[in-house]
Amino acid sequence: MNVIELGEGPPVVFVHGLSGSWQNWLEQLPVLSAHHRVMALDLPGFGHSEMPAEKITISLYARVLDQVMDALGMGAAAVVGNSMGGFVAAEMAIAFPQRVERLVLAAPAGISSYNNPVALRGARWIRRMGPLLAIQTGWGAAHADALTRWSKLRDLTLGVPVLYPGRLPRELAAEQLRGAGKPGFMQALEANLNYDFRHRLPEIVCPTLVVWGDRDRLITVRDADVYTELIPDARKVIFADTGHAPMLERPARFNTLLEEFLGE
Repeated sequence: MNVIELGEGPPVVFVHGLSGSWQNWLEQLPVLSAHHRVMALDLPGFGHSEMPAEKITISLYARVLDQVMDALGMGAAAVVGNSMGGFVAAEMAIAFPQRVERLVLAAPAGISSYNNPVALRGARWIRRMGPLLAIQTGWGAAHADALTRWSKLRDLTLGVPVLYPGRLPRELAAEQLRGAGKPGFMQALEANLNYDFRHRLPEIVCPTLVVWGDRDRLITVRDADVYTELIPDARKVIFADTGHAPMLERPARFNTLLEEFLGE
């Protein structure tokens, strides 16, 4: 398991999304590590972590987080997740409430993603085209520096999750591409689409912050209302003119919001 740890102080755990890696949090880790013990990992099947022995599920990923935190001697922590990582973080707050003191969900999956007909059709197409797509994404990861050298190329390669990829620093954009094309993608995609936990969200007892971009092209911002309605101690913040990765697109604002929330 590939795990990154920095700093000392109250622990904060970061969980990446589908087709992501620990580098999704490069704008947060150096900042938060000044006053916190921060941990980010590559979930099994992504980044430099091997595929798990059992089939990938959201529940499996929550168990993995619990095991990693236990191995690192962490008790309770603030858990921050984006997209699928938010789905996993919320599942962890339900299944292992003693582990999660505070919860930050940045454009989490888990609501409209469940049984979504468009996404299910897309998943079937991805499965059929799997070998070709694996070659394509693997090539893109291997040539990340070249593909992100110019802002227009960043727009082309990262234009779905990020609203304005050309505005990302080149090195940051390249690190995001390097995390693509990993073997866990298909199983993890299906796990996102096949698991419904809405009826269990009221079980989350910790303070929860939901952050979303108002122009998210992957998961509708309307899901923010559902999360804040179903989680008892939850509130939402919507970033204007922002896509699916607010922590990368608006890092200064996201970090300030995160530090304020953790300090309450």
